[in-house]
Amino acid sequence: MDPATSLDPTRSLADAAPVPFWLDDPAKPAALPKLIDDEHCDLAVVGGGYSGLWTALIAKERNPSRDVVLVEGNEIGWAASGRNGGFCAASLTHGLWNGLDRWPDEMAQLERLGGINLDEIEAAVKRYDIDCAFERTGELAVATAAYQVDDLRESVDIARKYGADQVFLDRDAMQAEVKSPTYHAGVFDKDGCAMVNPAKLAWGLKAACLKLGVRIYEYTQVDSIAAHGAGMVLETGYGRLYAGRVALGTNVFPNLVKRLRNFVVPVYDYAMMTEPLTPEQLDSIGWKNRQGIGDSANHFHYYRLSEDNRILWGGYDAVYDFNQKVSAEHDQRPATFRKLAGHFFETFPQLEGLRFTHTWGGAIDTCSRFSAFYGTAYKGKVAYAMGYTGLGVGATRFGAEVMLDKLDGKSTERTELKMVKTKPIPFPPEPARWIGIELTQRALTRADANEGKRNLWLRALDKAGMGFDS
Repeated sequence: MDPATSLDPTRSLADAAPVPFWLDDPAKPAALPKLIDDEHCDLAVVGGGYSGLWTALIAKERNPSRDVVLVEGNEIGWAASGRNGGFCAASLTHGLWNGLDRWPDEMAQLERLGGINLDEIEAAVKRYDIDCAFERTGELAVATAAYQVDDLRESVDIARKYGADQVFLDRDAMQAEVKSPTYHAGVFDKDGCAMVNPAKLAWGLKAACLKLGVRIYEYTQVDSIAAHGAGMVLETGYGRLYAGRVALGTNVFPNLVKRLRNFVVPVYDYAMMTEPLTPEQLDSIGWKNRQGIGDSANHFHYYRLSEDNRILWGGYDAVYDFNQKVSAEHDQRPATFRKLAGHFFETFPQLEGLRFTHTWGGAIDTCSRFSAFYGTAYKGKVAYAMGYTGLGVGATRFGAEVMLDKLDGKSTERTELKMVKTKPIPFPPEPARWIGIELTQRALTRADANEGKRNLWLRALDKAGMGFDS
């Protein structure tokens, strides 16, 4: 350890590898071959992240005789599914408040379905023996400013009305859970979130799909989609894939249904991982119950412990540049990592000298209502779910169920939800898109500095249904 990090937090980054920690694993499975020849199937799934993997797996569970092919343009889990913080939340609406703002009449139903969905994820992890460090730890929301305390107290009262097992923690109770001089209070959501190793979850789902007979092709990018007789045809670099039905799990990447592309923008999020904490370091901060943690500002941090007691520390900056596309050039952002390192040691000054081993970034499929939307194209032969906005580890399984319901022509409790039947407001073209996002980011920063008070711009977005409150 280097005591100099207490004077200059940037020194804690000196040896950090510029790669996602979760993907930097010798247990990573080998990539499967490309699709070379023309093939036929009942269901083609495009995308090898959680959305596509859950869709392929559940399709085979529902109907083992269904012929399912999954194609991925890179390797399974290489994008958001292997880069996120590993918070597997029950919420389908990016938090209770965001859901209440949009679908108050459905909130009890949505919370119940979200709880069932998380239970089903846990059951699948056990059923397929997926070694992904699944821990049903729950999550702590912490107040790092005095004005946030009353909001947290109110949130518990409202959450309990919808069946959530939450408890308010005053300063002393919060410090008994995790010790930080920045904490004023907290809320412990006991059952609404699990921690996972996200890459291992993706790799485990891949193995489960293969076990059930799904054919998977990696490094197989789909260039176009078109109707073909009673089904569809997907054009790839080396062959065609003919399918009766298609499920699109491409999320942040340009959708094959071009009319959907303005509904999602790629916003970059960044995270870092520390070296393993010693028993003495871990004892200095408490954290015996290993909950995930998020603070309560608009620009918030999320953090959690890994299997080997490292701390993942991420969030705060959400970066969108003019006409931004998904590109590896955005995966590293030193200015953000410097900022995050400073915030880390402000939160845990007792960890002076701790060093970071990995830094990375990734694109989030952000839509204007901050939770997923769903639909079909090509007369019901193609289904999509997208726009999870950073809370897709759990919700993508629900989205897979919705897509399969729609492709199977079933009217279910899921498909009848207003949340499922409606779409967010699309983003305007550039330069209005960048201007709007930039104005919003600046307004959120001012709100954090002004005891959460939202200015005219944010209130207008709230009224238009584009406000953010997670």
